[in-house]
Amino acid sequence: MTRATAHASDSAIEQTWRQLVATARRTASEGLVVGTSGNVSARVGPLVLVTPSGVPYDRLADGDVTAVDLDGRRVLGTLEPTSELPLHLAVHRSREVGAVVHTHAAHATAVSTLVTELPPVHYMTADLGGPVRVAPYAVYGSDELAARMLTALDGRRACLLGNHGTVAVGATLDQAYDRTAQLEWMCRVWLLASSVPGLAPKLLTPEQLAEAGGRLRGYGQPG
Repeated sequence: MTRATAHASDSAIEQTWRQLVATARRTASEGLVVGTSGNVSARVGPLVLVTPSGVPYDRLADGDVTAVDLDGRRVLGTLEPTSELPLHLAVHRSREVGAVVHTHAAHATAVSTLVTELPPVHYMTADLGGPVRVAPYAVYGSDELAARMLTALDGRRACLLGNHGTVAVGATLDQAYDRTAQLEWMCRVWLLASSVPGLAPKLLTPEQLAEAGGRLRGYGQPG
């Protein structure tokens, strides 16, 4: 056991890994990624568990745990971490989040080629922290992409990567995934509304988003 893993129990690592694999498989089964594109990470104490590079999600098993420390050193597993490790580590180093989901969702990627910010066409924009910004394009797996992503993610819970895809964060893997799916849906709505000749989508005002955000904070069952 390394110094890093000493502060993360085996049971917590195993449980989180199973949840991470299930989330990764869900991104594929629900059409948010194709093949081995996209990646998922989750924080367990000082460790960041990540999907490995180039391995189909349906082939991942309980024994394939892949984990790095916050400096990117592999501390668990024999598989190479995702090529987007700089992106995931940039989030985990700078924010208190439990999980990061990155996809190549089709509608979101299309929107990332058209605008610098997804217009607020739906009140769930408030759940993502406000209008979703687009990080300018940079080659995948680069520190430049990670830096641009962090700028776009400032004050937000999701962003678009120009000509690339999406990033969403959450306290849990489920929350990060749900925000990913919500972002893809909102992008699809905006594209559909924008495609009507002679008409432009009506957008929500900052005041309307603030009101929705207040209601969303109390949404769901009490904890």
